[in-house]
Amino acid sequence: MQARTQFIRYVVVGLASNAVIYLVYILLTRLGIGPKLAMSLLYGLGVLQTFVFNRKWSFQFGGAATPALIRYATLYALGYVINFVVILLLVDQQGLPHQWVMGVLVLFMAAFFFVGQKFWVFYVPPKPISEGGL
Repeated sequence: MQARTQFIRYVVVGLASNAVIYLVYILLTRLGIGPKLAMSLLYGLGVLQTFVFNRKWSFQFGGAATPALIRYATLYALGYVINFVVILLLVDQQGLPHQWVMGVLVLFMAAFFFVGQKFWVFYVPPKPISEGGL
């Protein structure tokens, strides 16, 4: 499958997942659950949900699910650390507006996660050319 098709599907999964997660977040906070707890509960759900759709649809990965899920969770944990450190450095220490920093981070992290999924999480090495076939 072409990288362009994979990217378009990845974007669709991300937009749909974030819309659902946001609506559930609003519901949970209206029911009295605190914002941090609601966000924490939904972050894990969002990672699992996007793993399933990206694995099956965006990248059509037929490899073993468990190792891919471990790589996926590792990638998203690294993404969380990157977000946290960038906000700490640019917002807390440099005083830049958090809205702008997060806006840039959203775009950067979307590209970071796509590349990580394409070339690590759901990577399928090319089949070697058989010696007998040439």
